[in-house]
Amino acid sequence: MHEYTPSGGRRLRVGSLFSGYGGLDLAVEHVLDAETVWFSEINEPVARVFAHHWPEAQNLGDVTTIDWSDVPPVDILCGGFPCQDVSTVGKQAGLAPGTRSGLWSHMAAAIDALQPEFVVIENVRGLLSAPAVRNLPEGATDERRNPETASPEQDATATLRDVESDSWGVGDESARPLRAMGAVLGDLADFRYNARWIGLHASTIGAPHPRFRIFILAHRAVSHTPGLGLLSRRREPGTGASPPRDDRAVSSDHRPDPARTRWLTDAQQRVGDAVVPDRGHLRRWGRYAPAIARWEHITGQPAPAPALLNEGTGPRPAPAFVEWLMGLEPGWVTSPEHELTGNQQLTALGNGVLPFQAVTALQVLLASKHAANGIPVCS
Repeated sequence: MHEYTPSGGRRLRVGSLFSGYGGLDLAVEHVLDAETVWFSEINEPVARVFAHHWPEAQNLGDVTTIDWSDVPPVDILCGGFPCQDVSTVGKQAGLAPGTRSGLWSHMAAAIDALQPEFVVIENVRGLLSAPAVRNLPEGATDERRNPETASPEQDATATLRDVESDSWGVGDESARPLRAMGAVLGDLADFRYNARWIGLHASTIGAPHPRFRIFILAHRAVSHTPGLGLLSRRREPGTGASPPRDDRAVSSDHRPDPARTRWLTDAQQRVGDAVVPDRGHLRRWGRYAPAIARWEHITGQPAPAPALLNEGTGPRPAPAFVEWLMGLEPGWVTSPEHELTGNQQLTALGNGVLPFQAVTALQVLLASKHAANGIPVCS
């Protein structure tokens, strides 16, 4: 049986924040044998895409207005909080109250209240370098430092010269500010979660572009910890229980992949294959032919035309081509059923997660966790 499968054989339940078109959910469901039971997406056109693929999942709406005491519990909470303020191409306002990336505080509130077994986070490279301002613990003020005269207990002959200086105090010096990644990992540690992270290029898993993303996998270190009240907006977890889904007597090892993630299994089996572009690839794609041919082989889908021609404005990226670059099945975002305009499709795709990239990152992080705990890892 899957190591993390709850009693009764049901799949792990996933709650999704900042859900987009569901790229991170696909990876989480695939790697952890899970199913998404609710999501939170404020962008209505994009929410239509998610609801189409997860018709039984309820959209909780605006993450800033959710009462977490009324939300069904989940085993996994995943999300990629908005990256505009930590992105290296943005203004780098950082992770702070009042910024869009500051919406991390609402994800943190959800973690504290729901206490899921796992937390999965995705974000951009700028999370490593953008500055951050952490919310103060409940009841704390800026006057938290010891007075200058304070010193450890010492005998009559000891002096402050004998006390080793602490030159690594995070945030004590303006020249060494707290980073966004440090704030996120610090909050997770406050909630008693052990976290591992990895930075991964999409090209590492065969995609024909370098898109770099940070992935964090956190696992609860203390079972059934109550809400810690580290922020005033956080509440105690709700007591309601949601009905189990997909209960069955057989072990999860014998359970088929959900239809929406089965293609990820097929793609993984083709990653290591040698691919040689043919004359058609060379004629159409020139120096990009090897990369295009490799991704076509991995995804099992031919590359669509890369651009749409418009006499008035000139060529623009074709949404179907960007969808293919993201490793999604054809029509996942671009299907006419979703009734998205071309610009809405491109926006959704540009803000989304490449599922196969997230799958690889989660598998590496789980293997690292197992190795640290002395658990044999199957190749």
